[in-house]
Amino acid sequence: MNGVQVPYTDFAKMHDPLRGELDAAWKRVMDQEWFIGGAEDQAFEEEFAALCGAKFCVGVGNGLDALRLILLAAGVQEGDEVLVPANTFIASALAISYVGARPVLVDPDQETALITPQEAEKHITEKTKAIMPVHLYGRMAEMEGFADLAARHHLLLVEDAAQAHGALRQGKGPAAWGLAAGYSFYPGKNLGALGDAGAVITNDPELARRVRALSNYGSEVKYHHEWAGVNSRLDEVQAALLRVKLPHLPAWTAERRRIAAAYEAGIQNPKIRLLRQAEGNVYHVFPVFTQERDALQKHLEQAGIHCLIHYPIPVHLQQAYADLGYRRGDFPVAEELAETELSLPLYPGMTEEQIQHVIQQVNSF
Repeated sequence: MNGVQVPYTDFAKMHDPLRGELDAAWKRVMDQEWFIGGAEDQAFEEEFAALCGAKFCVGVGNGLDALRLILLAAGVQEGDEVLVPANTFIASALAISYVGARPVLVDPDQETALITPQEAEKHITEKTKAIMPVHLYGRMAEMEGFADLAARHHLLLVEDAAQAHGALRQGKGPAAWGLAAGYSFYPGKNLGALGDAGAVITNDPELARRVRALSNYGSEVKYHHEWAGVNSRLDEVQAALLRVKLPHLPAWTAERRRIAAAYEAGIQNPKIRLLRQAEGNVYHVFPVFTQERDALQKHLEQAGIHCLIHYPIPVHLQQAYADLGYRRGDFPVAEELAETELSLPLYPGMTEEQIQHVIQQVNSF
């Protein structure tokens, strides 16, 4: 067995150089003695909105709440349908369910693992209220096409950008094309908090106002509640820690792209399929696909390379969504992706030895 060890991710590579700043941020919050809705949250919202090229950012408790609050603020409700990929983390669908609407699943394109406007249009009915493309793995969906589709059918366009921090398409980021985008800062994300956190990005001032109020018990003025809201706010500790990490995101993204480029150039195995390359990809996940997924994972584990699977059960086959009435075979591309996907290690701080070890072991399978 080769002595090189490659974890799936290594937070210490990012956190150790910033430990002094992170400790100082924590101390700053403690000294201010203001823990929710204070200066750190406000500053992070301004800084993250600027990085996204958007006018407004509202910090919330997590990525699921970001999507749910967008839909709630936009008026999506019981009886409505929202189009969403069949191959996504279940949070995308749950956000739709939580506002009383029905998730209508769309099969993705095999070469990109993203849904297309052409396939989505086949599922539009008189009940369709919104489309929610998911920027899976860090690659943006075909947003110019979705913007046209939404305009032609008078639909809301909401983006799940939980894996797309800093991603671009035609020079534009999430929320440039539609109503709003929901972000997650789960610790494993490209920009991760040290706990749960999320944000809504939008250029619509009224939507931003409603999301902020809905996330604060439906209140803009204390003890006055205009809506039946929820409690989902970005706390000061996480905001302060995210502010330390945010300036480093462009460099971390560049490193992710460099590692991914090495993978894309170096992996040459007829048993292994890569996705078609995409502009503006921030490579939150580097997936490979093979009919021998379990054997490949075992082979890599024996070589000291630790991998994950995203996502082994598509939404329509989850017990939680049995009531939608879908069956195995309804979304064949999503099912194939679920059965063949393996995520390779890719994180800032990987050594050249680790990168080449992954490539060599994938090619030797």
